[in-house]
Amino acid sequence: MANRRMFSLDVVDTDNFLDMPISAQCLYFHLGMRADDDGFVSSPRRIVKIANCSSDDMKILFSKGYVIPFENGIIVICHWKQNNSIRTDRYKETRFLREKGMLCSNNGKYELFPTGIPDGIPSDIPAGNPDKVSIGKYSIDKYSINTICPEPEQPAADLSGILLPLIDGTDYDVPLQRIEKWGGAYPAVDIKQELYKMAAWLDSNPVRRKTRRGIDRFINNWLSREQDRGGAYKASGRQQDQRQEEYEYPPEYKEMYKGLGGNSVSDTDGPF
Repeated sequence: MANRRMFSLDVVDTDNFLDMPISAQCLYFHLGMRADDDGFVSSPRRIVKIANCSSDDMKILFSKGYVIPFENGIIVICHWKQNNSIRTDRYKETRFLREKGMLCSNNGKYELFPTGIPDGIPSDIPAGNPDKVSIGKYSIDKYSINTICPEPEQPAADLSGILLPLIDGTDYDVPLQRIEKWGGAYPAVDIKQELYKMAAWLDSNPVRRKTRRGIDRFINNWLSREQDRGGAYKASGRQQDQRQEEYEYPPEYKEMYKGLGGNSVSDTDGPF
């Protein structure tokens, strides 16, 4: 396998690519650097960990049509031939010949044959060896994806747009589903307001930022402390106390108080 890889701007400078989270884009580049000369990656999960990304990033690459997964766990980079042109004297064919035989090229982009297995490929090769895998219905259950369509109608995840900066320089876009869950766990807390506070704090304290794995724990600890302090209810109570302190008795009440023999009444005196 060559030590140098290329990436075409025709692939990575498109709105489809740039609309993905930075972490998913980063994972794509890491996969490209570690693919064999036909674009196959034998250990994508290990690379997800090395790149400090998440399975959600891999799901986004699946749904956006940048990689194709196989049921034995390997993947292939769809735009491999658009990105790389390897000299024949340096080219080493992939060892995943069966998976390669399931693909066709459409304008330099890998696609699965409509039937999954083209004519002429035997279907009785036993499972167990990466080069000899059983072929059934196309499946990517290992990553919880139920479609191989490169452009699904629905996005891979509903994100809030609240970005928490991470230690690796990327941002964590907080999912809306988690905000809803935290709202049930911490009912006294304004979750979105606290998330914006976290973003400001992390932005001001770059050395104390968290990893993508550790950010959820950081958020839960923050929200738990705010819940214990009273959260939004405590803040509301402080505002109410302040309004009471600022209340000024009307002039007629002061005159009535004088008529009862008093000298004066202050704004903080009670009615009795």
